[in-house]
Amino acid sequence: MKRTDMILSVGTLALVLFAAAVIAATGNIDEFAAWAWARHHNELSWYIRSLFLLPFCYFAYRRSLWGIVLTVLALLTSMFWFPAPERVDPRAAEFLAVERDYLTGDWTLTKVLLALLVPVSFAALAVAFWRRSLVWGLTVINAMVLVKIVWSFYFGDESGGLTLLPSALVGLAVCDAVILYVVRRMRKGSSPRPPRQASQHDG
Repeated sequence: MKRTDMILSVGTLALVLFAAAVIAATGNIDEFAAWAWARHHNELSWYIRSLFLLPFCYFAYRRSLWGIVLTVLALLTSMFWFPAPERVDPRAAEFLAVERDYLTGDWTLTKVLLALLVPVSFAALAVAFWRRSLVWGLTVINAMVLVKIVWSFYFGDESGGLTLLPSALVGLAVCDAVILYVVRRMRKGSSPRPPRQASQHDG
């Protein structure tokens, strides 16, 4: 890992923490949270969220810590990239209400352990691609998305699960297709070429 990469990563995280401290100091946390949550109802953000796994894997493969940090920050902020929708799908609103109650409710040991699965999964994904293990990387990606789908069905009942299912499956299909395509190209490029047969004019 390059020293410059480490400095940029630490500097970026420091700026984020400083911005969060400013928001907290000005007492605008509730206002900001309400603003962000309203935009989170735009389902376009749901569809792009899984796609951030692609640059995450790319930067891990390139062993760029700063790229990984920027991708994670983009993923975390993507919930409010799009404007609040004029009309919210009732099923989406119901699912987000369940999600909000889950996040703001009492945090039991089980909930803490489930929450730890998120950073642990991203760490495992980073390690897999950092070590250039594409098969393990694909395994982790599919496991992450499937766990999210199971969570949505378990805590958000059938309606909530069906609301999240399309965006999760589309994102998973795109990620799998792109990574498998890249793996195929890499293997094709690294395979030895057959020796050229000598023609009658050789020599």
